[in-house]
Amino acid sequence: MSVPNSARTRLTRRITLGGLLAGVLGALSATALTGCGIAPTGVIDAGEPAHGLKAPGKPAPDVQLYFLGPTGLRPASRPATAPVGPEEAINLLLKGPNDAERQRGLTNVLPVLPGRVTAETEDGKVTVHVPMNAKRLDTPSMSQLVCTAANASVPGARSPSEVLVTLVGSNVRVGPMVCGGTNAFPFIQPSPSSTLPD
Repeated sequence: MSVPNSARTRLTRRITLGGLLAGVLGALSATALTGCGIAPTGVIDAGEPAHGLKAPGKPAPDVQLYFLGPTGLRPASRPATAPVGPEEAINLLLKGPNDAERQRGLTNVLPVLPGRVTAETEDGKVTVHVPMNAKRLDTPSMSQLVCTAANASVPGARSPSEVLVTLVGSNVRVGPMVCGGTNAFPFIQPSPSSTLPD
């Protein structure tokens, strides 16, 4: 099949123009990527996200309550007008999840307690007094109390994972414990021999 000369010329011009346009766009892209003077780098570890108290003049930190969800203990943030201490946070916890939290599948597994829960705080430590034998609380209930207390406003400027929480009830002490993310764990004091240099 023969192609007329005029059609062949138009086809050749289109191919040439298309190749020229692709070359120009490639050169512009390369110039745009390298022209800013910033050399490429590898992945830079920025560390953990910032946490702690908000700066003065900012709204008070939210209160973190810990409820049991379909995949384990989960935090639920609620707005607060002022810093919330452990006792107030635990009292909010005892009232159970609100509608939005229930829709997320969160539930309260704490038993119905026969009295009031109180909390004492000191530098990085919380003692929670429960109106029952503290050892009779199951692990999810202990985790709810410990993580809620540790994430409240505790004097001492420690991170929530470093706050020591002790449960006391019927002259029985459990702890100190720490909140390791979404569960409570016994606090293990490093032995003196492990801190000495080799």
